[in-house]
Amino acid sequence: MSAIASNLQAVRARIAKAAADAGRSPTEVELLAVSKTWPVSCVLAAADAGQRAFGENYVHEGVDKARATFARALAWHFIGPLQSNKTRPVAEHFAWVHSLERLKVAERLSAQRPADLPPLQVCVQVNVSGEASKSGCAPDETLALCRAVADLPHLRLRGLMAIPEPADDLAAQRAPFRRLREIYETVRAGGLPLDTLSMGMSHDLEAAVAEGATIVRIGTAIFGERNHA
Repeated sequence: MSAIASNLQAVRARIAKAAADAGRSPTEVELLAVSKTWPVSCVLAAADAGQRAFGENYVHEGVDKARATFARALAWHFIGPLQSNKTRPVAEHFAWVHSLERLKVAERLSAQRPADLPPLQVCVQVNVSGEASKSGCAPDETLALCRAVADLPHLRLRGLMAIPEPADDLAAQRAPFRRLREIYETVRAGGLPLDTLSMGMSHDLEAAVAEGATIVRIGTAIFGERNHA
């Protein structure tokens, strides 16, 4: 078994335990393998171990990997900040975008989504920690943005995403995830049928699963410490 396959097995076991501890089924939590900065060979090693969904933060790197692995029918999720001048390749090559924070970007993605592809699955990113350096719309602007995105013809609004400020204590980790879930429930109460909470990474997936995550975005625990070269 490769190191990546072994790591995937360990992460899946963490998800299963976290779900069981929260009284949830592990099938309610999808594992998104974050492969940014890692070569295609690592993606293929994960795919050989049964991983199908991969997340990328950088447009050109993600598009190159999507093209290189086209025959493997993998699902590519864009999870990084997205500038309006880079929407076309994302609309053409990705199945999901987790990081919508502006209506202009959503409108461009909808207009540029090829007609022969299914609707682009999208999540609105919320800045739950209020950090000036973090992307995401303000919590009190989330419902209005979600309503506008839901009206776009070639997108399907699925839910919300957040990248909270890191914390070491489990209770401190759970607090922003709970806040995102509360915003999610507010949006659902507003008439939008959301089904996705994209939250939790290698260091805090247990807290995220406890608060209702349906997608956890895991990089380091699968591929190792990030390669910055």
